[in-house]
Amino acid sequence: MNVVEEAGAGDCYPGDRRYGFDTLAVHGAELFEPVTGAVSVPIYQSSTFRHPGLNRSTGFDYSRTANPTRRALERAVALLEGGPYGLAFATGMGAISALMKVFEPGAHFIVSEDLYGGTYRLLDGYYRRYGYRFSWVDTSDPARMEAALLPETRALFIETPSNPMMKVTDIARAAELIHRRGGLLIVDNTFLSPYYQKPLSLGADIVVHSATKYLAGHNDTLAGLIVHKRDDLEEDLQTALKSEGATLGPFDAWLALRGLKTLAIRMKRQSESAARIARWLRSHPQVEKVFYPGFEDHPQYALSQAQTSGSGGMISFYLRDPAHAPALLSGVSLILFAESLGGVESLLTYPLTQTHQAIPEAMRRAAGVDERLMRLSVGIEDPEDLIADLDQALARCVRGG
Repeated sequence: MNVVEEAGAGDCYPGDRRYGFDTLAVHGAELFEPVTGAVSVPIYQSSTFRHPGLNRSTGFDYSRTANPTRRALERAVALLEGGPYGLAFATGMGAISALMKVFEPGAHFIVSEDLYGGTYRLLDGYYRRYGYRFSWVDTSDPARMEAALLPETRALFIETPSNPMMKVTDIARAAELIHRRGGLLIVDNTFLSPYYQKPLSLGADIVVHSATKYLAGHNDTLAGLIVHKRDDLEEDLQTALKSEGATLGPFDAWLALRGLKTLAIRMKRQSESAARIARWLRSHPQVEKVFYPGFEDHPQYALSQAQTSGSGGMISFYLRDPAHAPALLSGVSLILFAESLGGVESLLTYPLTQTHQAIPEAMRRAAGVDERLMRLSVGIEDPEDLIADLDQALARCVRGG
């Protein structure tokens, strides 16, 4: 679905990219529903749609192929990312799986070695058996990316900032390297969202999101999004979406749309609070190191400042004593010990046994994921309350409580 060519709700609101980000996040591609004037996109909870006649269609035939609520979400996120095409899936993993269908078996991929464990599990544990080849590389180092290129390399898949070590990859440089070989650059933009980073404007071909996270933002739905700018890929991706059936249901699409309306204000609050908490953690005697791209001594700080407009709400940190991990995880009370990220509630995750368990031990440890590592997704609570919760939990670690 091309959001540039497709009209909005009549002449009332064209989804014009000249509007500011906050405005587009609130209204998406339609200011209101033109038939009834509803200011909230209706939930079209229908599996099928009536045809006006033989060989005639309203544009909607069967909800696995297209649904009006899902389409409103696809158009809204595509506008925010600045791309002509948007596709919504049941999960972020469903979106990545669909992406793989545009490549022939035998294709080689360079992938960030520091990335979400579920992505590794999908690619190495599933697609490798069908002839795809993967090189896991520290993509924050352009020289390593270039050295990993092969004649059969068809794509670079990067997370930036990376999950969970917060490494930053030069998107424009990555695009130049892979485009020189005729390949594609795929960027997982889940951590920063289009509010803080727009990979397509930096040369990426495809952006993927776990929309469960910041885009929906309320820990109440699962969703995945692809936004891209390649005319030659749209038909293949649409075919993969409708053939595999990993499509987003209308109610979940509506929840994601509702969450999207507050994306800008949530991201501002979460980023401000994360910066404050990261500084506090850095000064705590039980914390050995904090990984946060907003620190001036972060190895890729200058790059991060150049290609993003903010550092986001994610922090990772090492405890000085790995034996304190269980006490910290059980000691937090306001912050919730849980997987996921990007919601209004703050979550503390233990990557070693949760999000990155699927990654082989040697690869995990080489990336820095060990018994000391914690990942904190900062919500929209009062940051002083979050700091107090961390403080009391870290004190319990020392007391052995």
